[in-house]
Amino acid sequence: MKTSTTHESNLDQEERRKFDELATSWWDPKGASRALHELNPARLAYVSERCELSGSRVLDVGCGGGILTEALAQKGALVTGIDIASKALAVAELHLLESGLSVDYLETTVEQHAASGVKLYDVVTCMEMLEHVPDPESVVSSIASLLKPGGHAFLSTINRTGWAFALAIVGAEYVARLLPQGTHRYDRFIRPSELSSWLRKADLHTDDIRGLHYDPFAGSAKLGGHVKMNYLLHARSSNP
Repeated sequence: MKTSTTHESNLDQEERRKFDELATSWWDPKGASRALHELNPARLAYVSERCELSGSRVLDVGCGGGILTEALAQKGALVTGIDIASKALAVAELHLLESGLSVDYLETTVEQHAASGVKLYDVVTCMEMLEHVPDPESVVSSIASLLKPGGHAFLSTINRTGWAFALAIVGAEYVARLLPQGTHRYDRFIRPSELSSWLRKADLHTDDIRGLHYDPFAGSAKLGGHVKMNYLLHARSSNP
């Protein structure tokens, strides 16, 4: 794992602490990251049905312990994963010894990674991360600057609705205890219209927005339907 200077203006130290605390249980499918494991097949299916992964250069922003990152590598992508949680990244690197996959992990923010100004990637994924940073628009702008012409951006986050507050915070954190209390802040949830606006400002056009529906009792997620809770968005950069 390589380390570079982080972009402090968009780094929430409390969020870094939270995700470092989850590090040891990241790959336990019944542990604190259970929901991420159960969401992952649906997230991967959404990405792989909308772009070619084999041989593509892919960046996974906010990769944590590498659940989606490794799944992308299994599809034949050349993957770089970036995060600010050093303990989670250490777990991600350790898990590569079990999986035998090749992933380049880097401890940095997306802003710092984009500072070179080079358009490096065919695909950038950013899943369940935007709602954890002070300035998500800055993340979107940096993702756009890292994409090659015609490249694909895939983002998932939580809509700022009463439905999401009831399920993602009250239900998941306090009633069912699927997530540690304090995992989410309602004021950081993002409406699809807000995310689409940031993408337009970054010269990315939205191709698709789709609901992501998680059933903790069935231990699975499915795509489609309303976007009142979790949703996935696919955007494209302009061709040259």
